[in-house]
Amino acid sequence: MTYVAGSPEDFLAVRHLTLRGSQAEIGHALGAEVKARSEWSPPTLDPIVAKARRTWFARNWPQYAARTAGFAEAHGFAADAAVSFDDASALPPGSGCSALWTGSELGRNYDFFTMSWTQLGAVLAGEEPVDDGTVPMASRPYVLTTIPDDGIASTSLTMSTMDGGTEGVNEAGLVVTLLMAEVETAMPLDHGPQAGLSVLQVYRYLLDTCETVEEAKEALMLAKQYAHGAPCHYIVADTSGRGFVYERGAHDVEYFVEVADGPLCVTNHLLHRHPDLDALPEDNPETMRTYERLRTITKEADSGTRDALDTVAFAVEPGAPWRTLWRSVLDPSARTLSTRFYLGDGENGTARHTPELTFGVSR
Repeated sequence: MTYVAGSPEDFLAVRHLTLRGSQAEIGHALGAEVKARSEWSPPTLDPIVAKARRTWFARNWPQYAARTAGFAEAHGFAADAAVSFDDASALPPGSGCSALWTGSELGRNYDFFTMSWTQLGAVLAGEEPVDDGTVPMASRPYVLTTIPDDGIASTSLTMSTMDGGTEGVNEAGLVVTLLMAEVETAMPLDHGPQAGLSVLQVYRYLLDTCETVEEAKEALMLAKQYAHGAPCHYIVADTSGRGFVYERGAHDVEYFVEVADGPLCVTNHLLHRHPDLDALPEDNPETMRTYERLRTITKEADSGTRDALDTVAFAVEPGAPWRTLWRSVLDPSARTLSTRFYLGDGENGTARHTPELTFGVSR
C-alpha cells in the first residue's frame, strides 16, 4: 500500500491497495486495512436480516460472500455473526456528479462536500459548522485493485467504503460509475442494511459478476436492491461501444436509457423523467446545476472527454462547501482508470490538482 496522490498536508491523500489471492484472503486484507486505520466496528443486525443477507449473497454474489467471511475474520467475528460489514453511512444530500460515455471512454466528475461528517451534520441541523480536527469525509479515498484467484479482476475508486465505490473497470473491459439520481429531493435514510444490494454495492456487484453490458442488464434486473442512502443511477459500458444508464423509478420500475448515436450523458436527475434535452427544467438552489450541466456536457462532448468534464466541474467558489474532487476517465479497451485528484484551493481562485494518474487491471 502506498500514497499515490496527495499527502496528509493536502486536502486529499489517495492510497492504492493491490490485493491478490482468494476472495476470502482479499476480504481479510481489506478488513485488516480498515482495522489498522480507523475505529470503525461492525454494527449489529437483526439475526433474521443477517441470515437473509448471507443467503442472498451466497446465492447471487458468492464473491462478496467469500470476501465478507475474510473481512469478518480480520475483525475477530465468525462469518455468520449477526453484524453488518457494509459501510452503513449514507451519501448526504447535495453532492453532484457529471458523466458521459462517448462510445470509447467513460468519464466522470466526482463532486462532493469538503467538510467532515460532523461539520456536515451541523449544517443539516441548521447549525454553524466548526473545525473539530477530523479530516473531511471524502479526503482519504482508495484505489483498489483486486486480483482474485477465483473471479474477475478489477480496479476501482472508492471515497471511503471497502464494499462499494464510485467507479471502476474490470479485466473484461466492463466500466461502471454511479451518480446521485435525484439531487433535489435526496435525503439519507436511517434504516440499516437489508438483504440484497445497497446503492454503493451495485457497482461492485457488476464488476465482480459481469463482462458485457448485456450481462449487466440481466444482473441488474435479477438483483434484489434496497434504498440505503441517496438514490443513485449508474452508467455502464463495455468494449463493444455500447452503454446505458440504469435507473429505478416509481414503484421500482427499472429503466435502461440508451442513445442511438452521439454521447450518453448523465448528471443528477432521472433521465427517464426528462428525455428531451431541450425541455429540461430550470435549475434552482437545490438542483446543484444538474440540468445546466447536462446541457453543457452534451454540447461539449465533441471536444473530448476531459475537456467536456472540465466545463462542468465545480471550481473554487468562496463559501461553497463542495468541489470536484476528482475527474476520472475509464477506458474499456485498455482496461484502465485514469484520474486527476483535487489537492486544495490555490491562488487566484484556482484549484490545485495532481497530474492524471493511470491504474490498470493486470494479473
